[in-house]
Amino acid sequence: MDKRVFRSKLADFFVRNFDVRQDKEDELETIDTISKGIEFKGTNLWVLIFATFIASLGLNTNSTAVIIGAMLISPLMGPIMGFGVGLGISDFDMIKRSFRNFATATIFSVITSSIYFMISPISEAQSELLARTQPTVYDVLIAFFGGLAGIIASSTKSKGNVIPGVAIATALMPPLCTAGYGIATGNLYYFFGAFYLFFINTVFISVATYLVVRVLKYPKKVFLDKAREKTVHRYVGIIVFFTLVPSLFLSYNLIRTSYFNDRVTRYINQELVFPNTQLLSKSVTLTRDTQEIKVVFIGQHVPQGLIDNARLRMKNYGLDGTSLIVEQGFGEKATDVNELKSLLLQDLYKNSEEVLRIQSFTIDSLKKSLDQYKSYGLLTSQLLPEMRVLFPTVQEASFSRSFVMKTDSLKQDTVMLVYLKSTKQISKTDQDKLREWLVARIKMKNIKLLIE
Repeated sequence: MDKRVFRSKLADFFVRNFDVRQDKEDELETIDTISKGIEFKGTNLWVLIFATFIASLGLNTNSTAVIIGAMLISPLMGPIMGFGVGLGISDFDMIKRSFRNFATATIFSVITSSIYFMISPISEAQSELLARTQPTVYDVLIAFFGGLAGIIASSTKSKGNVIPGVAIATALMPPLCTAGYGIATGNLYYFFGAFYLFFINTVFISVATYLVVRVLKYPKKVFLDKAREKTVHRYVGIIVFFTLVPSLFLSYNLIRTSYFNDRVTRYINQELVFPNTQLLSKSVTLTRDTQEIKVVFIGQHVPQGLIDNARLRMKNYGLDGTSLIVEQGFGEKATDVNELKSLLLQDLYKNSEEVLRIQSFTIDSLKKSLDQYKSYGLLTSQLLPEMRVLFPTVQEASFSRSFVMKTDSLKQDTVMLVYLKSTKQISKTDQDKLREWLVARIKMKNIKLLIE
């Protein structure tokens, strides 16, 4: 095949399958749709407040399903995408409106979640909440690709349900609620960590939206006043610069931190494992001037020679210039004793809580079984008088629940075994009538009669 024909067919294949402009909506229609979703007043503001309460409840009760529901309800994506579109088409009024509504939504969300966590009887931070306090490089990637998916879907005629999916993937609402939890409990680490995650998601969704708008060549806003057009373009350029540059800096820091933490984890798992000694805690410090790993061991004392050898092998893991601080036993410092006590008490509390939960579940299960066993005796005493009136030949009766398993399929089925003792043989017709009466009376279809 001729090379030019091959290249032409290959180009046609990529255009046919990857050109997003084939199903493209009118640009002005897309801009108008996104613009309508920017406002946060009236219905939108109340929906945001209710979504914040739902997300806070989900974080408080550690319910993933509730948190996902809150993210579906939340209209936070509107002003974020509006900001990116405004930058892309040089619409300074749209940028200001998006920023104003975004600030309103953020403030109301944090206030609402703070109020909830102040009055909530559950004050312990659950795993779903803790997951929103430490941003990683993956959060950057999720936000960026989520923003790309959101604006490309919004630019097509079909649109589909991509925006709710982006809202779930990028998790805008939970970090705001976690920031509210930080305010309510006075924990600034939670507040700044969660707000940092929210800021990252916001910036990279906006950046992705801006890039797609520029690639798809959306028409820029037309100005009759050329002087104002120059001023607006200058302001937009400044905003784009101060949006892109910090986002690159954030990405670099997150990638650097993530890479460093991975090396530290690998180093600890391979080099700081000693017999009869347990790693109690670790903390990692990474700043421009300081790289430090602090570990606390409990159990048999590790000789200093082994620790020195472990320090020498740090360079094998790319940890040159990183300090290793090892604390063992109770140490000499009072702070070490307090830390050890705190960690031991936390473990004891968690273990006791788990034991109590298992015991409570076992007690409930046994109580249900006992109640069920008693109910069958009560059922027999209730039905026997009625049965003697309807079927006078019956002298004795017993009801019990049992399980039947088929040998060919091992499928288990539940049946009600009814034992009857009659003075004379009960006919097939009377047995059918008896079974129908029991089905209606017991409210259970699968009944097995044993007649003596």
